[in-house]
Amino acid sequence: MDESWFYLVSVAIEARGAPTVPLMIEAMQAARRGDSLTVSECLAVFAERIMDLRELLGRMTEHCTPHAFYFRIRPFLAGSKNMAEAGLPHGVLFEDGSGTEKYRQYSGGSNAQSSLIQFFDIVLGVQHRPTGVKKETVPVKLEGHAPPPRHNFIEEMRSYMPGPHRRFLEHLTSVANIRDYVEANPGNPTLATAYDECLRALSSFRDKHLQIVSRYIVIMSQESKRKLSSVSSTPPTTAAVTPSTKILDIPGTPVGLAKGEAAKKGLKGTGGTKLMPFLKQSRDETMEPATGAWSKTSSKFESFQARSRGVTPLSTPRSSSPISGFAVRSCKVNDFEDMPATRIGVGLAGDWEIDDVGGICHY
Repeated sequence: MDESWFYLVSVAIEARGAPTVPLMIEAMQAARRGDSLTVSECLAVFAERIMDLRELLGRMTEHCTPHAFYFRIRPFLAGSKNMAEAGLPHGVLFEDGSGTEKYRQYSGGSNAQSSLIQFFDIVLGVQHRPTGVKKETVPVKLEGHAPPPRHNFIEEMRSYMPGPHRRFLEHLTSVANIRDYVEANPGNPTLATAYDECLRALSSFRDKHLQIVSRYIVIMSQESKRKLSSVSSTPPTTAAVTPSTKILDIPGTPVGLAKGEAAKKGLKGTGGTKLMPFLKQSRDETMEPATGAWSKTSSKFESFQARSRGVTPLSTPRSSSPISGFAVRSCKVNDFEDMPATRIGVGLAGDWEIDDVGGICHY
């Protein structure tokens, strides 16, 4: 159940977030024609949906225990790149009998491989730097061109995405205009507030991810160190080793990536990054484009509070809108207020259509 729930929550986040793709494409089109009201509406719904995803991520603890994830699931998510601590200093060698095989290194599973999460960053104009690199004091801007590509981990993870996803994100990078539009309209507080709310929501989502990582990896790695220390201090035995007493079968015994983390200081993500520094920097970079209209230290959203009181986007009147001055749109799958109900939503890799959503993703 633990492993199934881990994947189910991940899939639910992708499914629940998919309708934001056409939503934000509409926002970009509105920005091109100078329609600030539509851009603000779309941004308000976008922030709501990111907060929904944060709640879904928080449900990981319902049926997936930290112990099962760290010792039973995570070792198989690790790759062969930057994994010397896991016993793979050169990567992996696939023998084909030719005698000319070369070691190969591949990153393991990473949240950065999610086309949806990268979509969020690109559409909001959030830029990430290699871990440890500080923000430039004078940002480089090329008029009429997309920002120069940064050769960091997040960019590298696109090579692990399906081709249509990768090409979509590359094209989106060249046409994304929301951040520029907000900065070009400093006299519109509604627009600035809606944009900052989205950044804060995404930052809050990453905060939740950090909490999950702390509970499921950091704390469990400390337990792993204690177990390894206990095994090392146990006197050797002459008892016969049977399949039932092999070290791999002892619950909680660190193996692979967990064993390397137990023996040495420093945690690495399954993708091969320095775990906590990478995640914290990604979280901090999310708020860098904020205009300041929305407090960067605020921990609550008026829109999130409204939804918590049972006021849904579909039923929120204009006067109760999180961003006063316009009505809040729906963001259900194929159910935008001003679009035909039969409209087919455009997913990251093509067309998709669904009648309803249920289970963990029900809303």
